[in-house]
Amino acid sequence: MLQYPASLDKKSTRKNSGFSVGLLALLWLRKSRVLESSHDWGICAIQRFDYRPKADPYCQARYTFCPTGSAIPVMKEEDVIEVYRLQAPVWEFKYGDLLGHLKIMHDAVGFKSSLTGKNYTMEWYELFQLGNCTFPHLRPDMDAPFWCNQGAACFYEGIDDAHWKENGTLVLVTTISGAMFNEMAKWVKYDNETGIYYETWTVQASPNKQSIVWFDSYECSKFILRTYQKLADLGAIFKKIQTNYTSIILFSGEPIYLGNETSIFGPLGNKTLAAAIRDFYYPFKPHRTVREFFVDLLKIIDRVILNHQFYLFYNLEYWFLPMKFPYLKIIYEEVPLPIGNKTSFGV
Repeated sequence: MLQYPASLDKKSTRKNSGFSVGLLALLWLRKSRVLESSHDWGICAIQRFDYRPKADPYCQARYTFCPTGSAIPVMKEEDVIEVYRLQAPVWEFKYGDLLGHLKIMHDAVGFKSSLTGKNYTMEWYELFQLGNCTFPHLRPDMDAPFWCNQGAACFYEGIDDAHWKENGTLVLVTTISGAMFNEMAKWVKYDNETGIYYETWTVQASPNKQSIVWFDSYECSKFILRTYQKLADLGAIFKKIQTNYTSIILFSGEPIYLGNETSIFGPLGNKTLAAAIRDFYYPFKPHRTVREFFVDLLKIIDRVILNHQFYLFYNLEYWFLPMKFPYLKIIYEEVPLPIGNKTSFGV
C-alpha cells in the first residue's frame, strides 16, 4: 500500500545564530584545499537507498499525505487499461488557477480498466508539504538542520475529473494490457521504496538548452516521466501529443562540496561553516507576520542575489552554490512522451 501516516502533532521552532557568519564561511571556503578540488561533472542524480526509513515523528503535515490511499490492484492480464496524463496547478484545491498562471504544475497519472470500469490515480509528492522538503527546521536542541524531506507514491481509486480538467489536463496518452499494468506495479513498489527524498531544485550552469546540469530535481513530474518510460519499456505506444512539465531552476557556477551532517555539524566539524549554513536557512522559516516576511525576504535577496550564496542539501550532503544571473527561473517546457515498441506485453 503506497501511503504513509501523517506525523505526530509537534511544533517546529527555529533559533537565529545572533550574528552573520556568511563572510567568515566564504573565507574558510577559499582556504580549503579539499573544497577547491574539481569534480568530473555529469548530472548529479538522487541516490537510491536499500529501504525507506520511518519518518521522524517531529515531522508533521498540514494536509494528511495520501488520505484515501490503497494498494495497487492486480489486474487480469487480458484487461485493456487506458492511461491518462493528469496535470493541474499546485495547490489548486486551495488557490484555484493562481499558480497555474505561473505554470507551477503538479503531475499525476490515471488508469481506467475496461473490464471493471474502475479508474485510479497515481501520483508522487511530499509527505510533509513542499516547504519542509525545500528548507529544513532549525531546532534549538540540535546543531544540524533537521529535514522532513521524504516524498512517496500515492495510489487511490477514482479520478477527480473536475480537479484535473478545470484548470489543467486530463488526456489519454496510451493503452496498456493488464499484464503490463501488473509489471508496472512491481516497478512502482521498488521505485517508491528506494527513491525516498524529495528534491525541489534543478541546478544548472546557465539558461542555455545545452547547459551543464549540476543537480537534477526529484519531484512529482520526474516520477510521472519514470512511469511513462517504464510503460514504454514494457511496450506501451504513446500518442503524439505535446507534454510540458514544470522545473524550478537555480543558476550557479561549479558547486563546491562541503561535507555531510557529521563532518560539518559533528564534534570535529567546522563550527564556522555550520553556523553559516544555519544562518543561511534561518530566513526561510515560516512567517507569522507580514513585517517578518519582508525582513527575511530582504535577507534572502542579500545572500542569494547580492552575495551569490546558496547552500544546497542533496543526497544527505551539503554543497555551496556560487549563484549567478538569472539566479532562479521557473520554466514550463516540453519533455516528449517516450517511444516504445510492442512486446509480449502488447495489447
